[in-house]
Amino acid sequence: MEREIFRGVGTALVTPMNESGVDYDALARLLDLQLEGGVDALIVCATTGEAPTLTDEEHIDVIEYCVDRVAGRVPVIAGTGSNYTDHAVDMSVKARKVGADALLCVTPYYNKCTQKGLVQSFYKIADATDLPMIVYSVPGRTGMKILPDTCVELAKHPRIVGIKEATGDMATVVDIRAKCGDSFAVWSGNDDITIPIMAMGGSGVISVLSNIMPRQTVEMVRKFDAGDIRGAAALQCRYKALIDALFSEVNPIPVKAALAEMGVIEDVLRLPLTPMEPEHRAKLTALMRAHGLI
Repeated sequence: MEREIFRGVGTALVTPMNESGVDYDALARLLDLQLEGGVDALIVCATTGEAPTLTDEEHIDVIEYCVDRVAGRVPVIAGTGSNYTDHAVDMSVKARKVGADALLCVTPYYNKCTQKGLVQSFYKIADATDLPMIVYSVPGRTGMKILPDTCVELAKHPRIVGIKEATGDMATVVDIRAKCGDSFAVWSGNDDITIPIMAMGGSGVISVLSNIMPRQTVEMVRKFDAGDIRGAAALQCRYKALIDALFSEVNPIPVKAALAEMGVIEDVLRLPLTPMEPEHRAKLTALMRAHGLI
């Protein structure tokens, strides 16, 4: 792939919190868990990181802390997307100043735009820094997706290097790959179809699962890259029920509950997110126990 920022597993990191604010001691534990597990990148302050509930100061402080703690061992990719382009530009510039290696920018939400507006917005953000940028298509949250023909236009920008594709639609992935080829990387934004997307030439996954299973998620992707397609597929199937449990409520509610069960973080979210419902928590806990996580 011509312009991969990373290949393999990038963890969509939660932002640990306590009643006082961001819990940096827990963040240190989580970062160490990821690095020891062999992940290939860390994506901070994005959807799983509850970015909409962070103040701008908190947002940049978390990015800076991760950059300092990681110390160049893997790329730190900062979530800086917004439904207001100028705000995304400002956050991207600030992320660059504190040492982020790349940017992840979601489509505008609520004030949805046309595909032409998407291109102009993403170009303006990409023009604001010298960092490579991944665009993020997640219509389940934003109400719009990045179309394959739009990816062709985005790929013309030298710093827009690929897409986190979270539509769950394999036909869309095939269309992007057919139209863009190796000029535009595709990372799975859905843990349950990581291996199918890699089979279509994808570069790996931006993963929620790897928050709690970094080593196992890395093993699955490494098997695929080593040519053990059957082994990678078997692991994809083995983890399916656990992945479903991690998305039985709005992300990151379940993964924060799981990390709290493991003793890594406190189970603290900011409204409008609320703690996991007991029936879903019981199923998640049982699956974690079955996988030896607790």
